[in-house]
Amino acid sequence: MSEQLDAEAMKKFGFLVWNYKMGEQVSLMIHLGDRLGLYRALDGAGPRTSQELADELGLSERLVREWLLGQAAARLVDYHDDGRFELSPVAAAFLADEQGSLSFAAGAFRGGTDPVHLDALVHSFHSGLGVTYEQQGTAAAAGLARMTGPWSRLALTSVILPALDGVVAKLEAGATVVDIGCGAGVTAATIAATYPNTNVIGFDPSSTALSMARERVAEAGLGNVSFVEAGAEFLPADTGADLVICFDCLHDMPRPDKAANAIRRAIKDDGTWLIKDIRSSGSFEKDRRNPMLAMFYGFSVASCLQSALSEPGGLGLGTLGLHPERAEQLVRDAGFGSFTTHDFNDAANLYYEVRV
Repeated sequence: MSEQLDAEAMKKFGFLVWNYKMGEQVSLMIHLGDRLGLYRALDGAGPRTSQELADELGLSERLVREWLLGQAAARLVDYHDDGRFELSPVAAAFLADEQGSLSFAAGAFRGGTDPVHLDALVHSFHSGLGVTYEQQGTAAAAGLARMTGPWSRLALTSVILPALDGVVAKLEAGATVVDIGCGAGVTAATIAATYPNTNVIGFDPSSTALSMARERVAEAGLGNVSFVEAGAEFLPADTGADLVICFDCLHDMPRPDKAANAIRRAIKDDGTWLIKDIRSSGSFEKDRRNPMLAMFYGFSVASCLQSALSEPGGLGLGTLGLHPERAEQLVRDAGFGSFTTHDFNDAANLYYEVRV
């Protein structure tokens, strides 16, 4: 049958298909490079041999050499004619510098899908009921924290919060902040450390994620942050929040409308609700211009939409479901009157400043 098909079309489509398989393998190699400390050892070290790198990290030279050759083939590591390898400053920003680079991306690579989770995904297609973040396991919580962490640590207090009307002054004086969908606590810890007069309360339904959050806070010695294992709809009406934060989580919630209503009851009349969510237009035709669109839909099927469908009657927004028009309608339906979009040159996200 294939012999009757156009040979050139077959060649091009075959390359397309196997290119995705190559991406799967390179993704695993990035995870190994991050997990084994290979990128960090290469960062700023200049050209190095596989033996030098293996000796420093106590690893097998033969496996390190094969890994380096693969990284060079993927154009992630530079190869020199004398057989040495080097990590460029640009590559280091994406693969090694977790603490200082907004572009750090290696933390997003988790080494593949756990077979148990994969079976659960298959079952969800039959049942229509998705998998919660808690059920997605430790790797999901840890991966999300590392994937979203750079913007929370490096841009939140220096760029994002100062752009919101009057928020920084309140935080410096002493305010109540609620971090909805706080996950492993990166954002909550950042605010608590930067504004010691402010009290931060993190809400998340995942005990796995909150265990990581509490450990993070304990290691940092922060006494002005606490966590509650609960979904956003259980936010107490008498919270009196000056600032509510929802970072990359509303589209994951089965009922973001209930969350919005709870936030309206819990926030002060002069308070601010800051939403961070994925850039999308609500139109597939327009979004097709995004070269990373297939990745976002993959994230959605494997994780975000799973969470959004994890309860009967879930709205099922998914990764790309909270575009600006829908976000504004959501907050206005909950009783908020002001909706302002901020673009902070975050390639993946837009930010919404919401007020009563």
